[in-house]
Amino acid sequence: MAAPPVPGVQVRGPPTPADGRILTPEALAFVADLQRRFGPTRERLLAARAERQKRLDAGEWPDFLPETRRVREGEWRVAPIPKDLQDRRVEITGPTDRKMVINALNSGACCFMADFEDANAPTWENLVTGQANLVDAIERTIRLDTPEKSYHLREKVAVLMVRPRGWHLVEKHLLVDGQPASGSLVDFGLFAFHNARRLLAKGQTPAFYLPKMESHLEARLWDEVFSFSEERLGAPHGSFKATVLVETILAAFEMEEILHELRDHAVGLNAGRWDYLFSVIKKFRNRRDVTLPDRAQLTMTTPFMRAYTELLVKTCHKRGAFAMGGMAAFIPNRKDPAVTETALAKVREDKLRESRDGFDGTWVAHPDLVPVAMEVFESALQGKPNQAGRQRPDVNVQAKQLLDFHVPGGKATEAGLRIDVEVGIRYLEAWLRGNGAVAIHNLMEDAATAEISRSQVWQWVHHGVFSAEAARRVVDEETVKLQKEGLPRLAQARTLFERVALAPDFPEFLTLPAYEHLE
Repeated sequence: MAAPPVPGVQVRGPPTPADGRILTPEALAFVADLQRRFGPTRERLLAARAERQKRLDAGEWPDFLPETRRVREGEWRVAPIPKDLQDRRVEITGPTDRKMVINALNSGACCFMADFEDANAPTWENLVTGQANLVDAIERTIRLDTPEKSYHLREKVAVLMVRPRGWHLVEKHLLVDGQPASGSLVDFGLFAFHNARRLLAKGQTPAFYLPKMESHLEARLWDEVFSFSEERLGAPHGSFKATVLVETILAAFEMEEILHELRDHAVGLNAGRWDYLFSVIKKFRNRRDVTLPDRAQLTMTTPFMRAYTELLVKTCHKRGAFAMGGMAAFIPNRKDPAVTETALAKVREDKLRESRDGFDGTWVAHPDLVPVAMEVFESALQGKPNQAGRQRPDVNVQAKQLLDFHVPGGKATEAGLRIDVEVGIRYLEAWLRGNGAVAIHNLMEDAATAEISRSQVWQWVHHGVFSAEAARRVVDEETVKLQKEGLPRLAQARTLFERVALAPDFPEFLTLPAYEHLE
């Protein structure tokens, strides 16, 4: 069904069965309003990112901002957190396909982050049907019948949270005044328009996760979007709530400022560890002294990752917000008990560290991991819903600690190069087929982990750790192995990988050139 006409709005995506429910004139007009009002500021902020990168390339190091010292030293707290977001011990994340939505809501986790970003390949069908699936989930009418099983919601389900795409992404299938709309505003706008009033009528919170920000000014823009949308949709100010993913090295220096900008809407910060590692490589890619070792050696116990996570916990609890732990990439294999045992042990170790550091909850990517993570946090919390009252006066993180990228014993190896190449090509091949969350070697790979893989290859070649010839030989060898699996988009994935990992210039995000080829 073609979407109804709206002045200045053009829908270029292929028809989907959900068009008539999601792409209504009123919803499209609301998204267009957001784009016209906030699109220019978004463009200016993206230009500011580019200018900041030039300064980093010229030798500048990030630091805490002197002009916002009063915010860091002031006495303030975020607004009170709604009851349904008080208990966030375990959150499960994943894309918005129908089966995933049902299984995640039924998983026993406290919250489900429905992901339109890193775990989602943004085909138009994924976007529109994903929005319809969330409407059905809120209305509790969602179900899926297959020859093997019938899926439907249980009595008690997880609290729904939604992650729109980052500010840097556009939606090429929806044009406003002839230009692609912001992917962030499309994802947020369609969900908010269709569901904010539904949720509030049920006594539930319209809750969001906000990704990829690099400054408090980008948080200010989200706050303005929230306030405008609340007024336009007839919701009380402060009704929309957001957890911000601190997944860039620059945002780590502005955690308090980000919370301050969103203080009427913020409920917490999340340690988005994989994108954070990618950000370190990306921002300092031209510095030989920030050449990181194999991805497997970049654990949460390395000094710069410890500094980042400890500062996050201290900042959140100082300001009355929740500190959310990150994703352990290990996933179980129901066909291989030994793999599952190893995965559960790794996840338990990771969650123990987070709970002891004071995190209020954590992320998992698979329903089978909910019980082990829940057990760890229940033991740590001793009947409390969170640890927000636990201050960390022992933590005093300085800029030099956030920028201490030395990894004791770390080394870049050919085995590390080979796994980066394989993961990068495999992930891109799946992404081009519309799958944004991919299990590879018993690890859950999404856009963030694929970014680490391809950026490491670029960095190693750029600084002579491996020659371009050696890297291309590995690409050739891994491609030959993958050809045996008959992957339909392999040739295109290989070409894209070479473009984002071996080209002289560094593409800011692998999803930008890949999106040009996404059908």
